[in-house]
Amino acid sequence: MEFDIVIKGAKVVDGLGGPPVAADIAILGERIARIGDGAQWTARETIDAGGKVAAPGFIDCHTHDDRLLLSSPLMRPKVSQGVTTVITGNCGISLAPVSVAGDAIVPPLNLIAKQRGDLFGTMREYAAALADSPAAVNSAALVGHSSLRVSAMDRLDRPADKAEIAAMRRALDIALGHGAIGLSTGLYYPTAVHSSTEEVIGVAAPLARWNGVYTTHLRDEGDHICDAMEEAFTIGRAADVPAILSHHKVMGKHNHGRSTETLALYDKARRNQPLGMDLYPYAASSTVLDTRRLADSDKVLITWSEARPDVQGQDLFELAGREGKDPVVLAGELQPAGAIYFSMDEGDVKRIMAYDQVMIGSDGLPHDTSPHPRLWGAFSRVLGKYSREQHVLGMEEAVRRMTSLTAAKFGLKDRGVLKAGCFADIVMFDPETVADAATFLSPLQPSVGIACVMVNGAVVESDGVPTGARPGRFLGNEDRGAPGLDVPAWA
Repeated sequence: MEFDIVIKGAKVVDGLGGPPVAADIAILGERIARIGDGAQWTARETIDAGGKVAAPGFIDCHTHDDRLLLSSPLMRPKVSQGVTTVITGNCGISLAPVSVAGDAIVPPLNLIAKQRGDLFGTMREYAAALADSPAAVNSAALVGHSSLRVSAMDRLDRPADKAEIAAMRRALDIALGHGAIGLSTGLYYPTAVHSSTEEVIGVAAPLARWNGVYTTHLRDEGDHICDAMEEAFTIGRAADVPAILSHHKVMGKHNHGRSTETLALYDKARRNQPLGMDLYPYAASSTVLDTRRLADSDKVLITWSEARPDVQGQDLFELAGREGKDPVVLAGELQPAGAIYFSMDEGDVKRIMAYDQVMIGSDGLPHDTSPHPRLWGAFSRVLGKYSREQHVLGMEEAVRRMTSLTAAKFGLKDRGVLKAGCFADIVMFDPETVADAATFLSPLQPSVGIACVMVNGAVVESDGVPTGARPGRFLGNEDRGAPGLDVPAWA
């Protein structure tokens, strides 16, 4: 048999945590056909791995790439660090389904949509747009609770009533039928902070029927984080679906070290219900400019401001000092705006990363003028800084957290594992040199040490140069199995 592509001389890391195995990989169509000794294999194209690691393509479980997939379909921020699949619609905000009157985009939806034309009335329309103009990577979409709220409610400063909950529940059910994989909430944000636990449970009712998941930006990631975690666990149990804690962290200087407490709470809860958790590998967060976060931060970098575009990249506190203004007052003058907050402890980041149930997500904001470097560097940073240099986790374990664990938690069938029959989503990298190059001062830099990236059997980037191929697919209901597992059922 002649294969389409044969990768020769690779160190195969299968994504399940085992040691590398010297082997060749044969690809036929979109899938891996064989892994083993390929001395007798023939192919239309041969790729010499030269002893580099071949691993499953990384799955970014926490993105805000909803619009980037359409506006920049080569997806360079993700492909350049080895990502082959992205989960969109996180933190309660999604491009679909949304129906709003007027042209104003309510924050934080403005993190992903700049105008009304960016929004889609149904998930089917969004999936069709991706089918008409494919991206270089695969994507799976969550439905944002805030997107449902702005569509169903006349005011957001109160809990939804029964009729509004029913309307949101119907909209979610329809979106799940159109291929959405679950519901996300951002209960911290003004669009959802007034929603009750009962409201979210009522909206989430259709999830179990569709094998969906519930992901959440917790109501509080600071003083009351344990209460917020318990709320997430309650919602997951009530909906009878896995509950996934987004970008787990503890915010505020006086909360540094509390990850020991939160991880113990999570560990206890997961004995009785399916759970998940993700992390980005930085001690600074990024979102809209919010005065509630200023007191807990040592430094606040302004990523964008519509009122004063000239101040992007500057420290809010230093700017306030130069202008003789209170930082809170200045933050109000800059709205709408975004910021990076330095309010986390590196020790907490490492402790959470070392916990064996933690997936890796970027949480990057691709439409910020000066984005957090996690957009371009999260995955290679784990391999370089935290694995090779600081030994927080081994290379094979780091790959597992970015591949098979994520595929299992979200039920992404035949992905996240290098095995015959699975899709040929593959990244090849040099374990001795792979590293992030994006910094807070220069955040738009591609990673180094990534040799080749393949999606569905097609090379999308080679030696840092995009090929122009856009083989990515919208992963809908037919692409999913049971979510919430620790190991994929197909492994």
